[in-house]
Amino acid sequence: MTETLGTETSPASSPFSPAYHRVLLKLSGEVFGGGKLGVDPDVVNSIAKQIADVARAGVQVAVVVGGGNFFRGAELQQRGMERNRADYMGMLGTVMNCLALQDFLEKLGIETRVQTAITMGQVAEPYIPRKAERHLEKGRVVIFGAGSGMPYFSTDTVAAQRALEVGAEALLMGKQGVDGVYDSDPKKNPDAVKFDQLSYDDFLARGLRVADATAISLARDNALPIVIFGLEEGNIERVIHGEKIGTVVSRGQ
Repeated sequence: MTETLGTETSPASSPFSPAYHRVLLKLSGEVFGGGKLGVDPDVVNSIAKQIADVARAGVQVAVVVGGGNFFRGAELQQRGMERNRADYMGMLGTVMNCLALQDFLEKLGIETRVQTAITMGQVAEPYIPRKAERHLEKGRVVIFGAGSGMPYFSTDTVAAQRALEVGAEALLMGKQGVDGVYDSDPKKNPDAVKFDQLSYDDFLARGLRVADATAISLARDNALPIVIFGLEEGNIERVIHGEKIGTVVSRGQ
């Protein structure tokens, strides 16, 4: 069981001993909706409390959020909508999730900044990597919205790119209803086998779809480890603490 967090914010002086000191947390839009359309305040509050706990312990946390609880560009395209426009709608959905998470974090006393790839000065800062790093150094949680600002890019890929650009030590992917990477869909195959660890190349060769292949390739090319895990209560802290949950995608042995 994880020890109670101390009052000091420095990782060196806190009884909380993180495996990572700067991380990027990718949260799917489905998480924000609790599997339904829209935002579930209870779910967002629970996520905010988990992020607040690790931020208070001195871990620098950046977040990329999806917008699948509002719009998914690829699905709208299948229903006849032009893909570019559908993707931009999805980007706007991510910003709504950013603002919801920011609100709950600030209610918990955590200083937070939202940066977006599409300029919307009344609600967020523009995405400026050096400014984001400065916020992280000051202990603020930085939430990135509006994807890459361009269509055809998944938020998984954006998460890998943002993680690399702000110097995160790991990309943590919190999933709704999935506790790691399996060799087949565990919802359809009761005999599906969960992987504790995978190399980037194995992940890509198997055609696994729990994360976007472009994101995995980008992480591989830059040796960025990825942890894919279920977003149950306390799991963010457990991953950052170094507990072996979910699936680690890395260079392997």
